[in-house]
Amino acid sequence: MSPKKILIFSLVYYPRFIGGAEVAIKEITDRLNPSEFEFHMVTLRLDKNLPKIEKIGNVLVHRVGFAGVTRDSSDSLRFPLHLNKYLIAFSGYWEAVRLHKQYKYDAIWSMMATYNSFAALFFKSRFSKVPFILTLQEGDPIDYIKKRVGVFYPMFKNIFTRANKIQTISNYLADWARDMGQKNPIEVVPNGVDTTLFTKEYSQDELNELKKKLGKQNADVFLITTSRLVVKNAVGDVVESLRHLPNNVKFLILGQGYQEEELKLKARNLGLERRVKFLGYIPHKEMPKYLKISDIFVRPSLSEGFGNSFIEAMAAGIPVIATPVGGIVDFIKNEETGLFAKVEDPESIATEVKRLISDENLRNKLIENGRKLAIEKYDWNLIARDMKSKVFDTI
Repeated sequence: MSPKKILIFSLVYYPRFIGGAEVAIKEITDRLNPSEFEFHMVTLRLDKNLPKIEKIGNVLVHRVGFAGVTRDSSDSLRFPLHLNKYLIAFSGYWEAVRLHKQYKYDAIWSMMATYNSFAALFFKSRFSKVPFILTLQEGDPIDYIKKRVGVFYPMFKNIFTRANKIQTISNYLADWARDMGQKNPIEVVPNGVDTTLFTKEYSQDELNELKKKLGKQNADVFLITTSRLVVKNAVGDVVESLRHLPNNVKFLILGQGYQEEELKLKARNLGLERRVKFLGYIPHKEMPKYLKISDIFVRPSLSEGFGNSFIEAMAAGIPVIATPVGGIVDFIKNEETGLFAKVEDPESIATEVKRLISDENLRNKLIENGRKLAIEKYDWNLIARDMKSKVFDTI
């Protein structure tokens, strides 16, 4: 029996552009049996150094659109490259039609209700018998998403109503799908973590070498975040919280985004530049090491579809501070698996940091419960199994 052929629509993908959605696609497809599923993808090229066709894991990637030289993240593309985001509705559709003539796909799968999903919607309109799976991974506030769509809102809503199957990574996003008119049952299958990678133990010499590289002294407390530097992740609130914390508390920022220069300016203006380290892009496989030499993971999100980074920090064995927004409440229970700070409140962040510094019993409890939760519920092998049984096997 030949494998089911599934065409994925994704705005960007490995190896150049990696976020939670891209990690989810790769982790899931890598774990599904190639004799049962054959995955192709239509995505943007953007960077001229990327080939137009490339096999990555179990996905044959077909890249479309015009390309240039870019060191930016997908959130901060400069003119004219950012126009690709809008044009993928057409370039992605045409490429999908061309590929369908050759491969005869059994289903299409669009990652997030964004620009690439318009291409999937156009494809569904032409090939109505091909099942359409939509995954919701959105982290931006729902009102902001609706406002950004503008006059195209009626068409945007069709992405939800024309989907045969919607899978979301949180109950928060499942409620949104229902509000947008989806009548079919919605599957909530969260994102996960590579527990083998994030629970990996490193030699003390290796950890000490990284501490030395980052200038960590024995008395230092390192806060860390692995975040896109965008408004909704509120990294600036953590920077500002340092004003209310002792000088030995410092902040590691792993990530890129359009807010980077603004955040660096904020740190300078507050006289905190020596306590804030912008480390830029760190490969996913290197992140566990940075987490393990840190003391507290902090991301005071303004909105969050789920939050892979929190689960990764839990698996790595450090306590987390978050805000009770969006999908975060699915896995963080205050004072059980993490601590909640108030939204847009740097002083509240500082208060929770001080609690973790001073209360060793609380710290150990959060570390133990967080790691247990990550391993038992959010391992990617479990997530891939559920995606197969609850989503792909049902189409």
